Amino acid sequence: MNTPSLIRCRSRLAAAIALAAISVAVGLRGAERKPNVILIMADDFGYEAVTANGGQSYQTPHLDRLAATGMRFEHCHVQPLCTPTRAQLMTGIYNVRNYIEFGLLDPKATTFGHLLKQAGYATGICGKWQLGQAKDLPQHFGFDESYLWQHTRRPPRYANAGIEHNGVEKDFNNGEYGPKLLNDFALDFVTRHRERPFFLYYPMILTHDPFQATPDSRDWDPKLKSEQEQKDVKHFADMTAYMDKMVGRLMAKLDELGLRENTLVMFLGDNGTSPAITSQFQGKPYQGGKGTSTARGTHVPFIANWPGRIPAGRVNSDLIASVDYLPTLCEVAGTKVPAALKIDGQSFLPQLLGQKGQPRDSFYLWYVRDGGPTATFEFAQSKTHKLYRDGKFFDLTRDPFEEQPLAAAKLTGAAGAEAKRLRGVLDQYAQARPADVAAKAAPKKGGKKNAAK
Repeated sequence: MNTPSLIRCRSRLAAAIALAAISVAVGLRGAERKPNVILIMADDFGYEAVTANGGQSYQTPHLDRLAATGMRFEHCHVQPLCTPTRAQLMTGIYNVRNYIEFGLLDPKATTFGHLLKQAGYATGICGKWQLGQAKDLPQHFGFDESYLWQHTRRPPRYANAGIEHNGVEKDFNNGEYGPKLLNDFALDFVTRHRERPFFLYYPMILTHDPFQATPDSRDWDPKLKSEQEQKDVKHFADMTAYMDKMVGRLMAKLDELGLRENTLVMFLGDNGTSPAITSQFQGKPYQGGKGTSTARGTHVPFIANWPGRIPAGRVNSDLIASVDYLPTLCEVAGTKVPAALKIDGQSFLPQLLGQKGQPRDSFYLWYVRDGGPTATFEFAQSKTHKLYRDGKFFDLTRDPFEEQPLAAAKLTGAAGAEAKRLRGVLDQYAQARPADVAAKAAPKKGGKKNAAK
């Protein structure tokens, strides 16, 4: 018998069931949404500059917080200079196989911008470009939107900066600060694309020289018009603090938008700190080594943070190379790297999630600044040893800055076995330089192909 109370009860039950069904559907949609990815790269910023790593000269509270609530890596290595690292990072391929010249990425290259765009991501890049001057190059390389310094020209980057927005030049003359302008774009990008998965590549312009005051410095001059004025290494500390502040500003925006738990954030440096900078690191002076082949040039900070996915407070000692980011991002995005690319990198997503994974036992480095058929230096390196193509061999556990070369051919035991293994890595890449790439990379007559820094 359908009494009024029974009808009301059934009505409430039906409404509850419908609400539960909606909640489940919404939950499934949320679970199925791909994670957002933000890759931040500081310019000329070595491992020793982060307080969480043992740095003692600078204030990096926001990076330290990311490390404390995420994962900090102790052995991340990149190329010793900006464009070479950018080429490896974006393509997952060692320079020996695709590097042409300073300030240029081969237009034929496939980047992580392409692959994540194909996986359904909104893609954006803001910061330092330095990969070619054609207006549509960022879009050509897979980025829907771009907001860049040193794209079509080379204006000031700090006070009263010049920026290219999707290839359109814009000059700022009212005391605007370049790093803040770029950060504003980053905040706007994640806000506008909060309803869909997004990938933001944020190669910062800090902390590269010229070492000039920031808006937070006591001697900030909003009327400064040139990168040749008021330069002083003392400003590096303020530049580091401002860079860290911009990272914190972006994290705060993600929190405000409710995106933090579904966003993987990764931070690294593009090469070692400038040799003009000597910092205190773990109780000792540490001179930057940008452009050099030792750890001072290649060892950079790497911090990853993804609340609820990356275990908090972990320190990871696995080797990470700059070619490893592309396959990692693709795995995060749920897409495969095309086999035809024949990348050199390998995904470290399992390590990010707290699993053992399959860590690389060594990495290979081939470096030449301005392009050419042969390398300025070339080596294979593990966490403990390093072997150069010319036969120089170093025990990094005792000689981290390579002051006492060993005769690899005369070594026995564990060191001898390691030298042999690293020789095998070098042999693997002995003929890896493609003839067409070497031809395009040959230095032009009359000097260097590109003198920009």
